[in-house]
Amino acid sequence: MTLHYDLFWSFRSPYSYLVTPRLLDFEKEYDVRCHVRPVYPIAVRLKGFFKQVNPMWPPYLLKDTARIAAMEGLPYAWPSPDPILMDMKSGEVPEDQPYIRRLTRLGIAAAETPHGLAFLRETSGVIFGGVRKWHEGDHLKEAAARAGLDLATLDAAIARDPDRYEAVIAENEAAQKAAGHWGVPLMVFEGEPFFGQDRFDHLKWRMEQKGLKKRG
Repeated sequence: MTLHYDLFWSFRSPYSYLVTPRLLDFEKEYDVRCHVRPVYPIAVRLKGFFKQVNPMWPPYLLKDTARIAAMEGLPYAWPSPDPILMDMKSGEVPEDQPYIRRLTRLGIAAAETPHGLAFLRETSGVIFGGVRKWHEGDHLKEAAARAGLDLATLDAAIARDPDRYEAVIAENEAAQKAAGHWGVPLMVFEGEPFFGQDRFDHLKWRMEQKGLKKRG
């Protein structure tokens, strides 16, 4: 029996980027299916979050994520441009967020196909993989193509009914909260939340208790 889990994931989260290759390999090797549920980053979901954060946290995050990327053999650099427009000194996050809104809606559109997880992997690989000006040229188009999708088709579907995609994002954020955590990546299996890229092995362990099997 195929086991299913929800993945709450953000296009601004380096930890989301870092876990995704493992999740793809997991799905290839085991009889498991990921339900991709993109959400907005905490900077958008929780107003004023970065005005209150401990100033030691951002420098640690950069060191920690670079270390994990090196261990996993993944290219890594903080995105240029940042998917979130914000004043890093004041923590002020403006309402207008063209990059993250497009990306998250694209994630929703991709999740409605069989290629949602692959889209997250390829797109985040461009955003966090050291590609400058990832939002220009054919970077996203080529990433979508590697995932088996057509970027223009996804954009066109979103343009026809953007409110529907926003409603799905809101549903995902409500489900994330109901699962018992606010952060990403958050994997939820049978109502049990596993927060963070370092909880992947715990997720697998729990699934093994529930009969996880390798693909034949």
